[in-house]
Amino acid sequence: MTKRQNRMILVALLVSGVFLAGYLGIKAFSENLLYFYTPSDIVNGKAPKNKSFRVGGLVENDSVIRDGMVVSFSVTDNSESIDVFYEGILPDLFREGQGIVASGSIVNKCVRWTCKNTFNASEVLAKHDENYMPPEVAAALESIEIKE
Repeated sequence: MTKRQNRMILVALLVSGVFLAGYLGIKAFSENLLYFYTPSDIVNGKAPKNKSFRVGGLVENDSVIRDGMVVSFSVTDNSESIDVFYEGILPDLFREGQGIVASGSIVNKCVRWTCKNTFNASEVLAKHDENYMPPEVAAALESIEIKE
């Protein structure tokens, strides 16, 4: 082979390698995204069933049930609510009426004769002061207030 053919093969391999690395990077990035959904979106079936995502809203009053490290509570966007199950240490600012964002996925939980979708949280975040609310939660609550 001539020097020119060797250079062209090398350039083709380099270009192919760059495209392959870019494709794999974009694919890995898109698989690790956590989308945000409101309880209304989840009840209406817009949230994925077998994929992790985030849900946010306000913790409903009188819904927190603690059993050691296991906590269950309901999150609402003032329109719909969804039950959340979490095992671990909650943030110090977690309380009823508080704005939270939880990461996890939907599971079908059966109790006695009834089965319903429950959000199984792997992480729970609480707002850090009375003036802060995650932008996604604020926008969701604002859009619901406008509709009513």
